[in-house]
Amino acid sequence: MTVFPLNDAEIEAFIDVAFAEDIATGDVTCATVIPAEARLTATMNAREEMVVAGLPLLAPIFHRLDSDCVVTYRAQDGDKVQPGATLAVIEGKARALLSAERTALNIVQHLSGIATLTRRYVDKLDGTNARLLDTRKTIPGLRKLGKYATAMGGAKNHRMGLFDAVMIKDNHIAVAGSVQVAIAGAKGAGRNDIQVECDTLEQVREAVDAGANSLLLDNMPPSMLREALKIVDGRVPCEASGGVNLDTIRAIAETGVDYISVGRLTQSAAAVDIGLDFSA
Repeated sequence: MTVFPLNDAEIEAFIDVAFAEDIATGDVTCATVIPAEARLTATMNAREEMVVAGLPLLAPIFHRLDSDCVVTYRAQDGDKVQPGATLAVIEGKARALLSAERTALNIVQHLSGIATLTRRYVDKLDGTNARLLDTRKTIPGLRKLGKYATAMGGAKNHRMGLFDAVMIKDNHIAVAGSVQVAIAGAKGAGRNDIQVECDTLEQVREAVDAGANSLLLDNMPPSMLREALKIVDGRVPCEASGGVNLDTIRAIAETGVDYISVGRLTQSAAAVDIGLDFSA
């Protein structure tokens, strides 16, 4: 996902929800303290090293309250910037800029935090053949944006949701009765995008022999991953998952797996520090 994932209608719906919970019936502070004719210039600055994501939302957010405000971008999504870098300059009505400030900062800080953490993981894979994947562990309602942010950090998007690929996990296998039965059911439905989660080497054998299209090797240490890859022998792509962090990902990648998925990219990335500094 390398293009901005929300269309105009989705952007407007996002702003509707954000403003409904923050501004609701009106910003009473601005309405009573700030003169209606006052104008401001706001500079959005990075306060730490980061990879930027979410800037295309700035103009729609500020334009919702001031259609004539001018948003000038000084960076673009995917850029790695240093502390003090200017990301954007916004000029317009003071009330509008102050009322929209928190919504604009919250989303860009959150998405840039995801992109920044993702880049750290991607850098750990340098020189290996492994690709970093994201997961479905996203904040409800923000999946498209969260996965877009991982792409800005250099990851490859995994399935978007339950609807666009078959992933047979341990609970599915338990209910179906076996790996073979689960795969047969998916194949019988005409699916050819079947990934199977494997916790044991025996499951690896069963899944490959039954016709899985890819494997998710779950919570396997590097030594076990190497054994699993010997069994697979290049017949299907293999993804490692579970127990992956910045300290362990390099050793996992060096086993030869094709992909490594990390839930914490979207589940628990810390927001980065971005400021919006105002001048009259």
